[in-house]
Amino acid sequence: AAVAMQTKIPFVPVRKEGKLPRKAISVPVILEYGQTNLFIHEDAIKPGQRVVIIDDVLATGGTSLAIAQLVEKLQGKVISFTFLINLTYLPGAKRILDAKYPLHFVINY
Repeated sequence: AAVAMQTKIPFVPVRKEGKLPRKAISVPVILEYGQTNLFIHEDAIKPGQRVVIIDDVLATGGTSLAIAQLVEKLQGKVISFTFLINLTYLPGAKRILDAKYPLHFVINY
């Protein structure tokens, strides 16, 4: 939200079930501790809209790739991923790069 405010670019939340107020679409995501679904408002992304996915920490990459699926399900185009922290001892960066997405970090830890 802070990046969106500073750049005057729309912020689109992606949340777990029951957290969004309007009609949403979902994709399943497997987490280290189980499985859940992630949701995005069905009108959040317009076809062809360019999207940068920003998150705080990159660990296994599962949640991030699920968000990319949601964007693409709405016919948006994922331009890149940006994370504050990359946990280098986990496979997230490799998974995102293997999926052919550009990737940026502020801190490698």
